[in-house]
Amino acid sequence: MKKHTTLKPLCYAILLAGLGSSVNAQEVAYPDRPVSLIVSAAPGGTTDLAARMIAEPLSKALGQSVVVENKPGASGGIAASQVLRAKPDGYTLLLQYSGYQVITPNIDKVSWDPVKSFAPVANVLSAPQVLVVKKDLPVNNLKEFVDYAIKNPGKLNYASSGNGSLQQVATEQLNQMANIETTHVPYKGTGPALADLLGGVVDLTITTPPPLLPHIKSGALKALVVTGSQRLDSAPEVPTAAEAGYPDLQVSSWFAMYAPAGTPDAVVQKLAGEIEKIMATDEYREKAETLGATAEFMGPEALGKYTEEELVRWKKVIDTAGIKGNQ
Repeated sequence: MKKHTTLKPLCYAILLAGLGSSVNAQEVAYPDRPVSLIVSAAPGGTTDLAARMIAEPLSKALGQSVVVENKPGASGGIAASQVLRAKPDGYTLLLQYSGYQVITPNIDKVSWDPVKSFAPVANVLSAPQVLVVKKDLPVNNLKEFVDYAIKNPGKLNYASSGNGSLQQVATEQLNQMANIETTHVPYKGTGPALADLLGGVVDLTITTPPPLLPHIKSGALKALVVTGSQRLDSAPEVPTAAEAGYPDLQVSSWFAMYAPAGTPDAVVQKLAGEIEKIMATDEYREKAETLGATAEFMGPEALGKYTEEELVRWKKVIDTAGIKGNQ
């Protein structure tokens, strides 16, 4: 009996050690085949660029190809639904644009939950917005713009890339903060909106820096503020909204990676750890800067919390402005 009692704990120890080795082996084995990165936008846009920026170095870090698959449509819904249906094993991931993740669910019915359906992995790129006005509008800074809008209620028209877009929601937030009135003119994309702004058909827009910078530098548009926490290296003369007296006008497009809910934490943490190292490199940061963006890493916990905060923040703006889907 004594001999049997002595061997029993030893057997348990051996069994547990064996199980531990098995788990560790599984962790080390991921990934042992290519990983699909499903992108919620067509090739060429910032969402696609963000996906390809991270996919190439991540492939090298993981030792397996990270294959970018563009699945645009339904305001990110096609991509989100595909990832939602995938096996939660880390081999199918989502690269999502913030407007689709935290604004669309507040406006339209979606077949997925922006929090419960996904395991946050990491934010890979953030791009502040820039408020620009047509060159002949008689204002040169945000204070003058607000004063002009107050004196001319309803006279100013702002362009956006479509109903429910971040441009619309961001401008409505400014309207609410400054107690001004501007009229929304939706377009089918940033290109047509910018063309009419340059042509003087509309008065202003808020969007990401890349399409605006050449026109700001040429004087075809006047930049009033950048809605990030710091000035842009590519346009250092443009003050932040905080410097202009609106510290709560913080608006960024962000592009983040999510996995299906239920993906093992070890897999999520491995992906996040490799992404953090990639985003800390000079090469990655310089690529971000050329896009007028920043490489500000957020890991799983921080991204999850930020996603929830953004959902609540934009819901307030959307409800107050009465923004409806497909209006």
